[in-house]
Amino acid sequence: MIAAALALLAAAQVITLDQAVQTAREQQPQLRQARANTAAADARSGQALAPLLPQLSATGGYQKFVGNTFQTSATTPSLGGTGSVSSINLFTDSLVLSQLIYDFGTSTSRWRAAKAQAEAQGATERATALQVDFNVRSAFFAARANRDLVKVAQDNLDNQLKHLQQTQGMVEAGTRAEIDLIQSRTDTANARVLLINAQNTYQTSKVTLNAAMGVLGPTDYEVSDHQTLPVPGEDATVDALLEEAYKARPEMKALEDQVRADQLTVRSFQGLYGPSLGLGAGVRQTGPAVDNLGWNAFVGVSLSWNIFQGGLTRSQVSEAEANVMATVALLDLQKQQVRSDVDSARLAVRAAKESLGATQEALLNARERLRLAEERYQVGVGSSIELGDAQVALTQAAAQAVQADDQLATARAQLLRAVGRQ
Repeated sequence: MIAAALALLAAAQVITLDQAVQTAREQQPQLRQARANTAAADARSGQALAPLLPQLSATGGYQKFVGNTFQTSATTPSLGGTGSVSSINLFTDSLVLSQLIYDFGTSTSRWRAAKAQAEAQGATERATALQVDFNVRSAFFAARANRDLVKVAQDNLDNQLKHLQQTQGMVEAGTRAEIDLIQSRTDTANARVLLINAQNTYQTSKVTLNAAMGVLGPTDYEVSDHQTLPVPGEDATVDALLEEAYKARPEMKALEDQVRADQLTVRSFQGLYGPSLGLGAGVRQTGPAVDNLGWNAFVGVSLSWNIFQGGLTRSQVSEAEANVMATVALLDLQKQQVRSDVDSARLAVRAAKESLGATQEALLNARERLRLAEERYQVGVGSSIELGDAQVALTQAAAQAVQADDQLATARAQLLRAVGRQ
């Protein structure tokens, strides 16, 4: 899997958002750790079930006794008395089958609590997957924006080079002062610096994207254009979005399952106040040699009761009840967090859409302003300052349009995360 992801990054000229998200779902260490934790929780559920099932055990042993002996039966010699000193071999083996009948719900509640904890861990894994998806989308959109800012910086440099060439010709023709040429050279040099910084920022953002995908690979690829579609229901009321979020957010499910697990843990400790009833049956063989063993069988019912353990059970119940209250508090806190997430994401989407429209209008006006400034400069009416200001305004407007588009894409990804959609 890891080799495949590295090969994808190494070979791909362009990586899409879907490829980035899929790579993260397969390779992100956070997700792999969450899956392992879920598997471990499932295994603990199986461990908690084991005491409820029949238990079968087999034992075998050998002992050598040295001392005074006397005969007690045909198959079992015993030491003691005033007989002669000798050694005795004693072989034993047994096969025992036991089954717990009833323990006032201690083992059953412990198993059900373990199952609830496994379900809670499964929901936590889904929450991790949601967060990983958001991290990848956010990093991808940031890289895409930085790629577009490189283009803005390149366009700015190209325009400055064109102005430099025009100004140099006009100075040589005597229609412009030499100070205009110096200013144009300065503006061109500054444009080169902006381009270098933009390129470095783009490369750095791809390093961040690699980390979000969970791979150690090269950054000699490009991120694709991605048309960010509206999130279904993004203009709905906060109450409608909250209703969906409360049902879909895995963090809510995880805490609800944990509350249930803690409540069952309380019941399991309360069951320790009562006795435990079990059924056992077995066969045992004993003798001085393997080929000379006497056997007997038994069946019976056992009752055990820890009547007083210095207040241990009471303290365990109190601790478990406190854990229930703490988890309920966390659930209430999570509800508040979900509401905050949904409301913030909804407002961010609305603001980003309005901002994007305004920046696009500003970009159109900035382009028209530069066109007019260039015309005025060429006919000798406009100044180099007017031309420079128009170029700066266009570069800023183009950058703002890119950033507004990035903010809208990120806000929509945030909304997907807030309502629990992948």
